[in-house]
Amino acid sequence: MGSDESSVQVSRRGFLVGSAVAMTAAGAGTSGAGSAAPGSAAANAPHVTPLAEVKGKVAFITGGSSGIGLGMARAFSAAGMKVVITYRRDDHRDEALKLLGTNNAGVHALKLDVTDREGFARAADEAEKVFGKVHLLANNAGVGVRAGVAEATFKDWDWGLGVNLGGVINGVTTLLPRMRAHGEGAHVLTTSSSAGLIAGGRVGIYSTSKFAVTGLMESLREEVEGQNIGVSVYCPGFVKSNLIESEKMRPADLMNEVAKPSTLPPSEAELAMMRKFMDVAMDPVAAGEQVLAGIRRNDLYILTHQEFEQAVRERMEALLASFPVEKAPNARATLAKRFVTNLYARERDRRLALRKT
Repeated sequence: MGSDESSVQVSRRGFLVGSAVAMTAAGAGTSGAGSAAPGSAAANAPHVTPLAEVKGKVAFITGGSSGIGLGMARAFSAAGMKVVITYRRDDHRDEALKLLGTNNAGVHALKLDVTDREGFARAADEAEKVFGKVHLLANNAGVGVRAGVAEATFKDWDWGLGVNLGGVINGVTTLLPRMRAHGEGAHVLTTSSSAGLIAGGRVGIYSTSKFAVTGLMESLREEVEGQNIGVSVYCPGFVKSNLIESEKMRPADLMNEVAKPSTLPPSEAELAMMRKFMDVAMDPVAAGEQVLAGIRRNDLYILTHQEFEQAVRERMEALLASFPVEKAPNARATLAKRFVTNLYARERDRRLALRKT
């Protein structure tokens, strides 16, 4: 998803429902293992910014040939980074290389299907061969599945989760060990969505995948704390992109045998609405610049679209209002402390302090 909706006079609910069309365009361990309990060294670790300085560092961006990914690539390159972008379509690659500079020796494009684990390993090898150690992994590749939960097929789920969640898992599992090994400081960024913070727009598969990667990044942030590895999740609203063309890249074996809204071409009405949203959507380079600023600060959450704040606030309030009023028994409360973290409180306090400066 991606856009600044202030100039379009629609209700917030209508805006969220409209996102369905826009999207077609574009561990809890035992004994607290892997968790930073309050008072522990990890819980009280100072905030680190591994990539505060990015010049000369290497970025690996999946889905970097169009939309948000290309916006990131242009912003990162302008800041002096060496940039590897992955692509699926040759026309997107050609346009991206033109925008990044035809003779730009600091840019390398390689073809990659992020669901291909062996292909991901080969891509990582090639990136290191061309530019050396990778310092920034930007898991950005994604697809917009035009299917709600109620009408989705298994093939819709396999495709949507395979790319939007599986691709992120493959990126982290492939590149994080390499970044930890070189010890020069690194950062993992994943593009989620405003649909990874609030449900809406009748795009349940997309939203499920984006909620999942938000939780994945929160978990990873805590796990690598103190290891000079930054972690961020980017949750944008509408940004100009080619997400509506996602179906063109759906594998033949994951096509539905029967006609579904998720596999039918967008109607003229849908396309018209999409163009309306894209007219006011955020520029991808501006989005990329804001993402880079968040990486430099090592922000856990990079949020660029203020128009979704109220809906997120209402979701949080709904969660809080749903807890029992009665206190938990002491034994249960003591057990729960082994699984809770002050990660959220520390990030909250840090970001509020930044607002005052």
